[in-house]
Amino acid sequence: MVELREKNGNALFMVKAQPRSSKSLVCGRYNGGLKVSLKAAPVDDAANEECCELFARLFRIPPSRVHIVSGRSSRTKGVMIEGVSAEAARLVLEPF
Repeated sequence: MVELREKNGNALFMVKAQPRSSKSLVCGRYNGGLKVSLKAAPVDDAANEECCELFARLFRIPPSRVHIVSGRSSRTKGVMIEGVSAEAARLVLEPF
């Protein structure tokens, strides 16, 4: 199960990013978080932006409501979904 936390009404979880993949998608669970493949290279914040866009599509929200809160220059990142409770996020992430 993905370990979700809630802070001030926002869902937080960890992501392991694999840049330079053939597709951008959520691969599944990894170490209490999620593993994602990102098409973008980790140059000029492109992979972080793609990560935010991937979760925005998944949660059906604008990309401006998805934030990398830790690990901007690391493969392990903390992601915050603004305005989504941990329980609502759990329902979206349940299939993974």
